[in-house]
Amino acid sequence: MRVHYTQLNQVYAALTSPGQPFEIETVLVRGQKLKTFKNAPPDIRSFWLSTAQFGPNEYLIYENDRITYARAHAEVATFAAWLSSQGVRNGERVAIAMRNYPEWLLAYWACCAIGVAAVGFNAWWVGEELAYAIQDSAPKVIVCDQERFDRLMAQPEMARGAKIVLVRAETDRPGVTLWRDIIAKPAPMPEAVIDPDADACIFYTSGTTGRPKGAQLTHRGCLNNLMSILFAGMAQGEALRIATNAEAVTPPTPVAIATTPLFHVTANNCLAYPVTAQGGKIVLMYKWDAGEALRLIEAEKAITLSGVPTMSREILAHPDFAKRDTSTLLQMGGGGAALQPDLVSKIDKEARGTRPGTGYGLTETCGIITAVAGDFFIGRPESCGMVMPNYEAKVVDEDGQEVPAGQTGELWVKGAQVIKGYLNRAEATAEAITDGWFHTGDVARIDADRFVYLVDRKKDMVLRGGENVYCAEVEAALYRHPAVAEAVAFGVPDERLGEEVGAAIVLREGATLSAEELRASTGQFIAKHKLPRYVWILQDALPRNANGKFLKRELRQTLAISEAR
Repeated sequence: MRVHYTQLNQVYAALTSPGQPFEIETVLVRGQKLKTFKNAPPDIRSFWLSTAQFGPNEYLIYENDRITYARAHAEVATFAAWLSSQGVRNGERVAIAMRNYPEWLLAYWACCAIGVAAVGFNAWWVGEELAYAIQDSAPKVIVCDQERFDRLMAQPEMARGAKIVLVRAETDRPGVTLWRDIIAKPAPMPEAVIDPDADACIFYTSGTTGRPKGAQLTHRGCLNNLMSILFAGMAQGEALRIATNAEAVTPPTPVAIATTPLFHVTANNCLAYPVTAQGGKIVLMYKWDAGEALRLIEAEKAITLSGVPTMSREILAHPDFAKRDTSTLLQMGGGGAALQPDLVSKIDKEARGTRPGTGYGLTETCGIITAVAGDFFIGRPESCGMVMPNYEAKVVDEDGQEVPAGQTGELWVKGAQVIKGYLNRAEATAEAITDGWFHTGDVARIDADRFVYLVDRKKDMVLRGGENVYCAEVEAALYRHPAVAEAVAFGVPDERLGEEVGAAIVLREGATLSAEELRASTGQFIAKHKLPRYVWILQDALPRNANGKFLKRELRQTLAISEAR
């Protein structure tokens, strides 16, 4: 395998050199010199309009609905025109709150095409979380499905005067506009001039202080992520071809099963963008089900399945796996969490021609920082891949000083993909970004070939099936029950989801409370996936260090899952 890694470095250098398709240049952005792909589209409007060339190709598949690029462009233009007619202007915001329906992406492209920031609302949020995000982002319009509409209408005042557009549902409620009524009146795309460093979208990431933070992803950042993904595929494919003396082949038009929510960069930036760029097809699911995914792979002749690691495990373990035709599936894996080395091997050995692939990144980097697939991944299954060329990357100690190559520390990255900051959170932005360097919160090391190895997580966070659950947010909700005196939340290993949320509780003197009652109370304030699956109700005070902080690591090590309620 060594020859392949040497070849990979040579191909990286060749593809990014002057005059080449992935040439890297340095530009001044917000006072910082940042590496960027010179040939990236200038803004998302230009990118989206360029895909009109794929007119008759099927684009979005959802159950019996098969939307071509031509139809998608017509509906995107019409919705963009409607937004303009409602007084939504360049620089303002529109919230999208729904399942992975085709309208999610159509609304997203419409917003980006006229310089309006699309705000992705987590579809699992309960009323209080929705209310906070609406207050924080101040959208002029909220595009939602029936489930989110019902949550909004339970407390209509939370909409704060935003216009409501209802998707795939009916209502006679005054002031609500139906999506189907808007697109029934075709209109041309409005003109717009867009700053590459304007907000393209705002995706919320759970907050370390108990409130979600709206990450401001720019047009430049999103399009650099697109270039990173296209670059990774081309560079690794070319390196392997040269190293093995294989003939050059034209890659097939992508057909992807989207299994994760579009309000995350995993599905939106890392799947929808590259598939759209190549005139490919995106197959959407109502909800994750391994058996249904296998059916869709066979029926749609899918090329790639993008999800979190547990989904690949469930595909391989499903009783229908051997019965379904998955011969078209070239790659399986995804992001949102690390692909464990054993899963890399399982995909390679059990999936009949399907190769493992992954990317590592964060919402705050508009998508990937690293990527790896195929033989390169099999050769280094503990790694999450090579740093993309539009990044500077370094590993630092507790004082922010760079450590020698090969040593571990916190991974910091700098480049065009790093977010502008957190909406309305100047302090949080300053804590996360130092002189353009984003602090990932992940402990890592980088080898001589610029391959990154994640060692630990610095942030107080549970990574549950690809969803970041910050312990402070869970603890804040737990403390809202009057019987709770002390509470800590932490991750508990889980074979299917990677981690589950656990909580240790000490009650106030004389109080009684069951785990079921605690979950029911806490569920009023945080989404279901954040609720502790494991609850320990303890008699003694929780252990603390000399500074009075709870010793979470000690609790994780000493509490037995069998004792949880």
